[in-house]
Amino acid sequence: MLSRLLFLLPVLALLGIAPSAHAQREKFTPEEMEMISHRWPQTKRTYTGLRYLILKEGDQKGPTAKPGMMVAALYKGMLLDGTVFDQAQDPKQPFRTRVGRDELIRAWDEALQKMHRGEKWLLIVPYELGYGTLGRPPAIPQRATLVFELEMLDFTAK
Repeated sequence: MLSRLLFLLPVLALLGIAPSAHAQREKFTPEEMEMISHRWPQTKRTYTGLRYLILKEGDQKGPTAKPGMMVAALYKGMLLDGTVFDQAQDPKQPFRTRVGRDELIRAWDEALQKMHRGEKWLLIVPYELGYGTLGRPPAIPQRATLVFELEMLDFTAK
C-alpha cells in the first residue's frame, strides 16, 4: 500500500495535483488575499504562511541570528487597514529580545532568524502566527491579520 502511494506522488505532481497539507494551505481569507495581492504583489510566502517583502537589503554574506541570541530591532505594527497599534522606531532605544525562546509571536521568531543585519522586511502575519484567535484587546482584535515593518539592527550571543 505504501509503495503504491510513494509511486503515485510523482505522478500526481506531474499532473499538478499536490496532496494537501496544513502548512501549504493559505492562511488568509480571500478578501485579505485580494488586498495583499493588490498592495504588495511581490510578497514571498514561507512554509508557515507568513508573507514577507524585503524593503531594504542587509549584509547578505553575514550570519543570521540563532535561537537564544539577543536581537535589537526597530518595528512598526499595524492592522491590515493601516492602523498602527505599536512601534519602536528610535535607533537609540531599539526593541531588544531573544529569538527562538517563545518570547515573541511566531512570525517574528521565524523572520528574525532569517533576516541579516541591516535588513528591513515587511511582514504580513496571519492570526495563527500573531496573537491567535483571542487577539490582544483593545489594540488587536480577535483573529487579526497584522502587518509589521521590521528592521534587524543587530544581534549578539549575549
